[in-house]
Amino acid sequence: MSTRRETTLSENTLFGMGNPLLDISAVVDKDFLDKFGLKPNDQILAEDKHKALFEEIVKRSKVEYHAGGSTQNSVKIAQWMIQEPHKVATFFGCIGTDNFGEILKKKAEEAHVDAHYYEQNEEPTGTCAACITGDNRSLVANLAAANCYKKEKHLDLDSNWELVKKAKVYYIAGFFLTVSPESILKVAKHASENNKIFCMNLSAPFISQFFKEPLMQVMPYVDILFGNETTEDIAEIAKRTQNLPKENTKRQRMVVFTQGAEDTVATVGEKATMFPVLDIDQNDIVDTNGAGDAFVGGFLSALVLEHPLEECIRAGHYAANVIIRRVGCTFPEKPNFN
Repeated sequence: MSTRRETTLSENTLFGMGNPLLDISAVVDKDFLDKFGLKPNDQILAEDKHKALFEEIVKRSKVEYHAGGSTQNSVKIAQWMIQEPHKVATFFGCIGTDNFGEILKKKAEEAHVDAHYYEQNEEPTGTCAACITGDNRSLVANLAAANCYKKEKHLDLDSNWELVKKAKVYYIAGFFLTVSPESILKVAKHASENNKIFCMNLSAPFISQFFKEPLMQVMPYVDILFGNETTEDIAEIAKRTQNLPKENTKRQRMVVFTQGAEDTVATVGEKATMFPVLDIDQNDIVDTNGAGDAFVGGFLSALVLEHPLEECIRAGHYAANVIIRRVGCTFPEKPNFN
């Protein structure tokens, strides 16, 4: 028997909240990217000029649909890594009352995630177009329903808030800052006041560029901040982040940055440590799209078990290594990790 599982996990120990999206991925060409003004490797929010993109991409040959959304991917992978008991991971987000919404509910159930969606009928379920050219992925998110999450209509309801209180570890991707910063703050303050772990992700460059104010409001409550190589000058950001004020002084803030195939950097206090990722043959890489979400999911699965930092990173590297061998954020039936 492995000595890893000293902690017995109960349901709803891990809480995630974010934008539930249905990923629509298809191979496109450079003309398609140029037509819609897309960079080969990027993550953006859809604007009016992208409306036609969603109509066109579903007509391409070999379209694939996968349950997505950054936070939802991460909690799903954490649950997959944990396996038993089911429903250790909870997820909140907003969907539409439509077919895509039903698919997301079904996929969450299959992944044994305890998803509680706020369902509304004014906007359809959000989608994310993954426009694939070679090894590159250009992601265009049409938040739609995901953008309609309402704190007072969902998070504040007693039955839902009880689920929040049951958790010990919280994770919200930066993408949700564009939707409901007040919901993030309520959860972050709860974590801080009860000495629980609150984690956040800088997600994509546009978050720290255009949503700096809500990000800075949440920052004093962040125990673990994740980021990736799209975030400029990692060492500098890690250092600056460490110096930002922190509400719960019982926990030292930790900054964890992945850099694709390069070493993962973790900064605790003044000390930065490098962790090499697992080797992989270039030919085995199928889709790097979900790697960042998978890393966080693996990390969280070890974090809820109260494992030390290097174990959390090892679990993150393992999960990312599995995911990049497959299309979309999908995984085999069971992990092979010990």
